[in-house]
Amino acid sequence: MVIVTEALMERHPDATEGDLAWMRQDVVDQAHCAAVARDAGLPARMAAQAPPGANTAVGEMPRVQAALAEAVIGAGWLELPRADVTAAVRGAFGHALAAARPGHRDPKTALQEHVQRTGAAVTYTLVGTRGPAHARVFRARADVDGSPLAEGEGPSKRAAEREAARGALAALGAGGDPPPASTS
Repeated sequence: MVIVTEALMERHPDATEGDLAWMRQDVVDQAHCAAVARDAGLPARMAAQAPPGANTAVGEMPRVQAALAEAVIGAGWLELPRADVTAAVRGAFGHALAAARPGHRDPKTALQEHVQRTGAAVTYTLVGTRGPAHARVFRARADVDGSPLAEGEGPSKRAAEREAARGALAALGAGGDPPPASTS
């Protein structure tokens, strides 16, 4: 989103292009976009407009919620005054924009970079799932050179791998970020 990139450039004028790209990716990731959709009541509105007999549980899926947020922002970009859309997006993503910082890498990238410096390799294995299809919870394990280091859970395989990577970084004493604060 150009609005998010512009906001990041204003907040971090000395950031490199690479840092801006990483920060933007963090700000508009699935979790943040889904939280924005929930905060705006988009899943409930979608369910209310569904035809009789439609499976409205799909609106509970984070990827669908994120897609709703992106679609509404895109429609606003095309149809509303730019200043209004910019203000709305900056407000909706304000918490994530404030948390973004140069040099930050998501836990999977940070783990990959750490193990590459030591000549090791990291792999992720899906070790379990639970819950109904619309509210699935995935469990993944991070292995470094075949040794299991940590497991993590999340609403997607990627989120579970990210949490496993966060735990692996801690196990290796390589830092990593604290768990994300809930945005909903």
